[in-house]
This record gives sequence, C-alpha cells and structure tokens, in this order.
Amino acid sequence: MAIIIKKVIPLFLFSALQPAYHFLLAFFSTLWYGFPSRNLVVIGVTGTKGKTSVVELLHAVFSEAGYATASQSSYAFRIKDSETKNDKKMTMPGRFFVQKFLRDAKKAKCRFVILEVTSEGIRQYRHRFINFHAAVVTNIAPEHIESHGGFEPYVRAKLDLFMRLPHDGFAVINADDNECPRFLAATSAKKVFYGKEKVEFSGKKTLVKDIEAGEKGIEFSIDGKAVTSPLKGEFNAYNLLAAYTAAAVFHVSPEKIISAFEKFKGVPGRMEYVLHDPFHVVVDYAHTPDSLKSVYSFLNSQKKGKMICVLGSAGGGRDKWKRPEFGKIAGEFCDEIILTNEDSYDEDSQKILEEIAAGLPATRIMKYKNILDRRGAIHDALMLAKPGDTVVITGKGSEPWIMGSNGAKTPWDDREAVREESQKIDVKK
Repeated sequence: MAIIIKKVIPLFLFSALQPAYHFLLAFFSTLWYGFPSRNLVVIGVTGTKGKTSVVELLHAVFSEAGYATASQSSYAFRIKDSETKNDKKMTMPGRFFVQKFLRDAKKAKCRFVILEVTSEGIRQYRHRFINFHAAVVTNIAPEHIESHGGFEPYVRAKLDLFMRLPHDGFAVINADDNECPRFLAATSAKKVFYGKEKVEFSGKKTLVKDIEAGEKGIEFSIDGKAVTSPLKGEFNAYNLLAAYTAAAVFHVSPEKIISAFEKFKGVPGRMEYVLHDPFHVVVDYAHTPDSLKSVYSFLNSQKKGKMICVLGSAGGGRDKWKRPEFGKIAGEFCDEIILTNEDSYDEDSQKILEEIAAGLPATRIMKYKNILDRRGAIHDALMLAKPGDTVVITGKGSEPWIMGSNGAKTPWDDREAVREESQKIDVKK
C-alpha cells in the first residue's frame, strides 16, 4: 500500500503524512481484529541486543510453568507448540500481521504473549493499540542511527514503549545500562531492576552472585539458588537475568524458571557451535559493533589457537557508520580476517567491504582477505583452520536469505553452508 501511495503523492508530502498513515493503519488493523490484546497478558521486549533471546527464553519459561504462551521474534512466530520461522527479514512485522497474530493467540486460549518490539516498529506505530502489561529493555547502544536521524531519536523510540505502560504494569529495566535512568523516568509503571549483582522489585532485593560464563555455559546463583544454562557468553547472563526477572513479576516460581533455563538450548544462529572438532566453528547474528565485540571477546577468552573471522556488513543502504567500526573490532580480536558479502541490497558489495576494511588498523590492512562470495569465504576459513582454532561467522545467524539488488532473495543458511563445505575438505588436517 505504501508503494502505491508513493507513486501518486509527492515524496515530501508522503513524508509529512507518514505518521498519520502509520497511526491510522495501526488503529484500523486493531479494529479489524477486534482489539485482541485486551484479553491477553502482553510483554514487550526491546533493546539493541538480546531481544530475540529474551523473547525465546520467556516463551520457554511460561510454557514450563504450564501457561499457554505465544511469542513473536526475529527468529520465529510461536503459538503454544506451533512454530513458524520468521523469514520476513523484519523483526516486528506490519500492523495487520501483528494484530492477526494476537487474535490467533487469543483464539488458541493463550494467556501470555511476548513480542519483540523494535525501534523501527515503534516509529511506525506497530506497537500502538496493543495493551502491554510489561516491557523489558535489554540494553541500549547505537543502532539504526541513519534511519532515525541520530542516537537520541533512537533512544526516544525505545522509551515510547515504556511511556505507554499502565500504572499497574511492570517496567523491567537493566540497572547496569547507561540509559537506565531515562527508562526509570519515562514510565509510571512499577519499576523492576536486574543486573549482575541484584534483582529488585516490590522493595525486595534478590542477590545475584558468582556469574561464570565459560565454554560449557553460564552459571550463577540468585537468592541462593543455583542457575545453570548451556548458553554462552556474559551477555547471555544478562538475557537470563532479564527473563528471570520478567517471569518472576508474574509469579512464576524460581524452580520453574531455573528448570526452563537448563533445558533451553539457545536461539539457532545465536552463538551456535556448528562444529566442535577438530576446531570450533561458531555462527552468530552479531550485527552491531557492541554485539560483535561481545562475541569476539568471549570466544577470544576461550580459544586455544587462532581466531578466524568471517564478517560482512549490517546490510546495504543502512547504518554505514558501523562498517569501519566492524573493521576496527575485527583488527583487535581476529588472527585471520575474511570480509564477505552479507545483505548488500542495492549497494555495491565491493564498496561495502572497502568501507569495513577502512577501519582495520594499519598493521592489518594488507593482511585480510576479500571474498565476495559468502560460501567461498566460509570454505576458505575452514581451509585455514587448524586443530584448536576457532572460526566465527557473523552477521546472519540463522537468517534464511541473502538480500540483493531489486529485492532479490537468495536462499541461504550459514550453518548449512558450514556443514556442506566441511564435507568437501579434510577437516582432520
């Protein structure tokens, strides 16, 4: 519909009318499906990193506790045990899709619905007319700067979700994040905090102790109870704490939460170990400088040999500021660097890689490989790897497409590419 309107209305006028256009779509989609969120307990999860993991963790926790649960994330759409993979290249789909999903969850007699809420979705009013009972913020870092017009508008978009919470709702806030005070001030809902040292709500402080994140997973204690999870990396400890806190405010018992954490194997394509022997191959979605640094930092602390990194960009036509930052981070952590295509859309792939390479330290600028074909890049990385090395492939995770010019979509899966290419070489070398 937006494409048709653009063809008949001048661009400047369309831009001016966009807020009203998005608002009306949100209203009419809600009206069409009968305001379905009124009969559901809806939890919104926002932030820069970790949103999908927290959504999937919460689905696992509420299901473990015996509640009929639905969830919508960048990975999948779930209603109870029914799952459809999200192949839309859109974390928070359009308003009619979201409202229909809520209606379907209501018809399935779900009690809880967890929605991954993005800044782009908020900016286009996809969250409006949804009755959120709680909102969770994972963390805030620069992202979508160009589309929002700066970091400040990006943060304000996230805050909007919290501003609309009811007085008896819950605002679950990362106490260790720099933007915590702003989220605290933005809402009149009940404030709930989580962090590396404590979880706090209803005036009660629950101590978090002894967080350890190693190759076998994450361990910590909360209120004296041992928590173990197969997830990897300290950043996932925060995701676990966010999910623990959000579930606890809805009176899910610690025993049920901990049991769900132990069983939850992770989101496919998020710090996923595809091969373990004779070297590790890890696939991760990391698409921001902060997330890339977190992944590299953890793997660097665990490695025994070299770290071989395959990376591209966050996609053509967006967030160009990230590109040299990716190069800078790769230069800091990686022993071997292979730059490759990710989702170039209508941009020149080679130019994108040159912009990433511009961030490499001077000592590394002549020591990286530029292989546009993503499969070829993965094959080359596997050929370089020796026993004890770690190959890390970032940027796409479990996404099912590589996006090209004019909307072209090429079926793809980094994990399958690793498995297929490993069969073509002698990985025991």
